Amino acid sequence: QVQLVESGGDLVQPGGSLRLSCAASGITFGHYNVGWFRQAPGNQRELVGHSFRVANAHYADSVKGRFTISRDVTKNMVYLQMNTLKLEDTAVYYCRAQSGINTYWGQGTQVTVSS
Repeated sequence: QVQLVESGGDLVQPGGSLRLSCAASGITFGHYNVGWFRQAPGNQRELVGHSFRVANAHYADSVKGRFTISRDVTKNMVYLQMNTLKLEDTAVYYCRAQSGINTYWGQGTQVTVSS
């Protein structure tokens, strides 16, 4: 059974940093495109960034230059480093692994940016 588990969400002040983690069991991230998404209350889920197997990552304009996706192949983990956090980054953050017709989501982790 495939399971993705996000962690690292927290309450942080504006301008602060967080690193989210996504751990996979049942799949190998190296075989998948992995994306980070977020959903704020009352909003639709939106793409934060994608890490492709064979191409460079790309990011939403709202986070470009502040967020970075990385992978640790040995640990089968994907990370989302978030710097210079803003109030509008507050949301539940999800990781998604996708390859062909197979798509898997984690349960999400809450990030709250507040002073």
